[in-house]
Amino acid sequence: MATFYNSRVRKRDWRDIYLALTVAPSRITGLGLFAGTRIPARAKIGEFEGEVIGLREARRRARGRKIVAIVELERHAIDATDTGRGFRFINHSCAPNTYIRCTPDRAEFYALRDIPKGVELTADYGETQHNGKLRCRCGAANCRGAI
Repeated sequence: MATFYNSRVRKRDWRDIYLALTVAPSRITGLGLFAGTRIPARAKIGEFEGEVIGLREARRRARGRKIVAIVELERHAIDATDTGRGFRFINHSCAPNTYIRCTPDRAEFYALRDIPKGVELTADYGETQHNGKLRCRCGAANCRGAI
């Protein structure tokens, strides 16, 4: 005779996904951020972390840099330049597998589709301080050619 339990299925916490992420050489450019475990579609992967700074300071810091690890939000920005892990290593792609959801206080990353373990995480940066002058290296079939 089978026994059934009335228990909730524990939804995997996004922190488990985030803690499994790894940083490794990227085929796109420099270092990239890779899934350390399978990530289901629409799952929260994590949040952009770093120093909270004003918008004016963020623009000053970004000026002239080729690699910028700063996200501007409504009233402030987050600079991840000096963090050793996390979304500072996510590369741009014109065909990304994640998207960025910005709230007034946070930049959160979510999976657009199922992402297998070992696959590089990418995001479409949208508007950047490069203003379309930095060559895109994503290699996607629909690559726009510039960031």
